[in-house]
Amino acid sequence: MERFWLSKSTFIRSRKCQKALYLNKFRKNLRDEITEAQQAIFDQGTEAGILAQDLFPGGKDASPENYWDFRESIQKTQKWIDQGIGSIYEASFQYGGVLAALDIFVQKKGKYYAYEVKSSTSMKDVYLEDAALQYYVMKQAGYEPEEIFVVYINNQYKRGKKLDVHQLFTIESVQERVMALQGRIPGWIKKARRTLNRQKVPNIEIGKHCTKPYDCDFMGHCWKHIPEDSVFDLRYGRSKKWKLYRQGILLMKDIPEDFKLSKTQTLQVKGIKEGYTFQDDKKIKKFLKSWKYPLYFLDFETFSFAVPPYPQSRPYQQLPFQYSLHVLEKPGGKLHHTAFLADPKSKDPRISFVEQLIKDLKDKGSIIVFNQHFEEGRLEDIMEDFPEYREALEPINARMIDLMYPFQKQWYYEPKLKGSYSIKKVLPTLVPGISYEDLDISKGDQASRAYSAMVQGKSSENWKETQKDLLAYCEMDTLAMVKIWESLKKKVGSRGIL
Repeated sequence: MERFWLSKSTFIRSRKCQKALYLNKFRKNLRDEITEAQQAIFDQGTEAGILAQDLFPGGKDASPENYWDFRESIQKTQKWIDQGIGSIYEASFQYGGVLAALDIFVQKKGKYYAYEVKSSTSMKDVYLEDAALQYYVMKQAGYEPEEIFVVYINNQYKRGKKLDVHQLFTIESVQERVMALQGRIPGWIKKARRTLNRQKVPNIEIGKHCTKPYDCDFMGHCWKHIPEDSVFDLRYGRSKKWKLYRQGILLMKDIPEDFKLSKTQTLQVKGIKEGYTFQDDKKIKKFLKSWKYPLYFLDFETFSFAVPPYPQSRPYQQLPFQYSLHVLEKPGGKLHHTAFLADPKSKDPRISFVEQLIKDLKDKGSIIVFNQHFEEGRLEDIMEDFPEYREALEPINARMIDLMYPFQKQWYYEPKLKGSYSIKKVLPTLVPGISYEDLDISKGDQASRAYSAMVQGKSSENWKETQKDLLAYCEMDTLAMVKIWESLKKKVGSRGIL
């Protein structure tokens, strides 16, 4: 049996970009390193694939011991099909050096059914091409499916006491759409073969394909000629960026005056060209005057899983497990800090989280957050999942004020913000010298992964050390809000502001 030269994943890569296909084969050293966030996504996909096997229990696993050698896997698949095994997991088929590894193969009454599992929550075009290749290889190998399906996560499913995999997954037939693509598969395979037979890297310019339907892992190499403050740093408007680039305009400072930009983009460009700074004292003062003491500066941290871990939770739901709270009882008073971090071994961290939060926020005073939609949304989720807390939480949501608002509405702007209004941009702009850089956990996704690993029992880290790092990170978020508030007051003059 010949060794395969094209797998399902490299086929999909070839559909995205022939240059990426070539580099992946001959210049793997140029590939971007997999980030922890990306690895977490891959791990969730693996978990979903394994769990989906419970849709067809009692099967046999044909997974290869070595990714580069599928011969045994193919032989096992053929043998078990001949033996009439009802379900085969990671079934492998090969034709003409093209490999198709299928998540779940099912046979009933001499007919074959193919199931490909995805950890996303909706159907995507790329899944159809994936399934079309699998159908083609299976048919050519002598195992034509009666029907082929894509299995993906049902994000409307709410878990009960026990996980119901039949409710967790949506099984969608893609037979007709896959059949419509069959005539194109041989041409796509031949194109990939021609690319891999080349003597040098294909000369393909960067384009929208670099990030669609996902970021290419060779962007670090292919985009190395793109400098800071390029047109690609413009906020929003992807089509405008490519239009400028195709016109030979790479830097924001070179964008023509008559080129149509949004308000945010115009501020960015003026900041680059002229060092433009703007603040609307009247609106900022009115905003700050609306606050009522005591002031509660609040921030949440959350985590999520593709497979809901607790009763009354949904796939990919953001589940709060931690908060930080800086409290200022009165003007000129002493700033106090308190925090909550749920035990990762708890049955459901949301319960202890919300009960302590209600106690700490009391019943009066403004609650200051940065990106109100997030904290408010998490409390809305809890009210939906646990209605007994609604009476206490609705007044808390009503007291929230969004410190991001003046920056989002561009009442304050300076070039260092670069069109962004995230706290990670606002803090060093308004309060130089305060930074997250010295923290072992310095980003929200890092906090989420650290806690998730503890929940799953997968972390080798010491919980006390992780606990310390999580508390330090979340505390920095609320301290940052305090410092931003103080800076805004100074910039507009604190007269009339409590």
